[in-house]
Amino acid sequence: MMRKYIPTWFFVLVVVRHANRFLLIHECKHGQLWYLPAGKVELGENFIAAARRETLEEAGIPVKVNGIIRLEHSPSPVGTRVRLIVAATPTDDTPLKSEPDSESLEAGWFTMEEINKLPLRGHDVLDIFSYVESGGSIAPMTFLSSEGVPFLNV
Repeated sequence: MMRKYIPTWFFVLVVVRHANRFLLIHECKHGQLWYLPAGKVELGENFIAAARRETLEEAGIPVKVNGIIRLEHSPSPVGTRVRLIVAATPTDDTPLKSEPDSESLEAGWFTMEEINKLPLRGHDVLDIFSYVESGGSIAPMTFLSSEGVPFLNV
């Protein structure tokens, strides 16, 4: 018996932290609310490349992905959504995007106090940032690998 194909969508969310501030994107879509740099992983792209691309497109800055905050797997009757939430830091002092385009209206650095006053797309923003700010566990990037890559004892 042939198994039924399960549509699966992969997303990456990027928690970029610089000192005591977090990066948020003022989105063009989704009611023009504030959210993390995030998006679908494109065909042939890995999670890390997607995280870098989404942050560059939406915020205008290059980042280094430092660790894995959480992997979420959400099956439903119509398909499955997989979200990888990663921690990142800016690689340099490139200024944030300030001109609107098709990716975002603007980007900004915010403290938790400031974030609490913004119109956010979802409550998950506060949950994720609070987790990171309180010192929640972040797995090393070695937890994420392609199939066939040798296991290394470090």
